[in-house]
Amino acid sequence: MKRKRSRHKRDERGFTLIELLVVMIILGLLAALVGPGLFSTLSKSKLRSAKAQIELFGTSLDAFRLEVGRYPSSDEGLEALRKNPGGIAGWDGPYLRKEVPPDPWGRAYKYQSPGEQGDYDLLSYGADGSLGGTGENQDIVNWKKLG
Repeated sequence: MKRKRSRHKRDERGFTLIELLVVMIILGLLAALVGPGLFSTLSKSKLRSAKAQIELFGTSLDAFRLEVGRYPSSDEGLEALRKNPGGIAGWDGPYLRKEVPPDPWGRAYKYQSPGEQGDYDLLSYGADGSLGGTGENQDIVNWKKLG
């Protein structure tokens, strides 16, 4: 009877410090291997999301132009796709189902009409929020492919 109790107590001791350290090291190595790939995928998905939104806005802007005869002015902005800014003949919107969302980094898209690159310029400045940049910081624009 005495043997069973002492073996039972030994089984209840828990993990040793060495065992816990080994598990923590393994988890750290897994995080180091998987983490960068995961964050790279996240930043690429934000770039693709911004480009898709810009293309969607472009389709809505083209529908606006077909009905009104022009693109919204810079002052009217993208909100003209949701609400008639007042007295626009031919406006038959809304041209977007939902409110104009911010870019994936939480900032408003920049819209200018007439644009420097075409009838209108529509862009997001990327993760850094400033003109230029590469990678996640690159500008996403309506006149170039994402690259």
